[in-house]
Amino acid sequence: MSATRIDTAGMPARRSAAPALILLAALVAALLIAPVWIYPVFMMKLLCFALFAAAFNLLLGYTGLLSFGHAAFFGGAAYVTAHAMKVWQVTPEVAILAGIATAVVLGLVIGAIAIRRQGIYFAMITLALSQMFYFFCLQAPFTNGEDGIQGFSRGRLFGLIDLNDTMNLYYFIAAVTVLGLLAIWRIVHSPFGQILKAIRENEPRTISLGYSVQRYKLAAFVMSAALAGLAGSLKALLFQFATLTDVAWNMSGEVILMTLLGGIGTMAGPVVGAAILVGLQNFFATSGFPVTIVLGATFMICVLLFRRGVVGELAHWLESRKP
Repeated sequence: MSATRIDTAGMPARRSAAPALILLAALVAALLIAPVWIYPVFMMKLLCFALFAAAFNLLLGYTGLLSFGHAAFFGGAAYVTAHAMKVWQVTPEVAILAGIATAVVLGLVIGAIAIRRQGIYFAMITLALSQMFYFFCLQAPFTNGEDGIQGFSRGRLFGLIDLNDTMNLYYFIAAVTVLGLLAIWRIVHSPFGQILKAIRENEPRTISLGYSVQRYKLAAFVMSAALAGLAGSLKALLFQFATLTDVAWNMSGEVILMTLLGGIGTMAGPVVGAAILVGLQNFFATSGFPVTIVLGATFMICVLLFRRGVVGELAHWLESRKP
């Protein structure tokens, strides 16, 4: 009898994994053929910001923590990666790992301070610490102030693959982005992820069950920071520069907007939100029309008409259509 219950309980899990595998296969196929129709540099920028938004969504959508300081992890990793490539003359993978390590350290420091508070106080602390890091980058000698770090070669991945070739770089960034999204999916669907969701839904009840909520929050914060740092490192490698724009509060605002547009607490939402925002920025960049007005109008439309985001509203509509 018990064996029957175990088998029956296992069946839904296998079925629930099937749509995710189908979506993964579709995503990989789309990325493989995308450069045929879409400018590869645009696609690479989109992938970097999709990973950044997905990392932010891990914290906001699945843990319920709104951070206004994710630009520090994104830009900090970008600066260290650019500096490592230009000054230390290391290989790209080492520079990226250095950027991720920087983001992890920043995540530990900022997270350890911020998680002591909740709600708007948490958000304001992350914003304040991020702005402190911004002024550090403005004054630090190795960042070159407002000029930033620029003009370095992308080098050879593992000493073999020339990343100065556009298509080599594209497939590298695409592969890393897919692996990053898979890592987020695995975190969310693990027992650890279930505890994060429990904290989001009812933190006092989670505490009453005996879980160390502060530790789980800090772990989620650091994981989100590390993945945001990975996105920043890839972006620095793509454009071969890192500037104050990467650590400014506007960058934190953009990633929040991406997540809201796509759908908070969904796996595909941040990717869709990043595609919308990056697409709008690219389209209006040469039109002469202020991009900030377009982004503001887009945000208002989302708040008024798509409260759950594009993916969230679509999922809700499909759910309501079920008999």
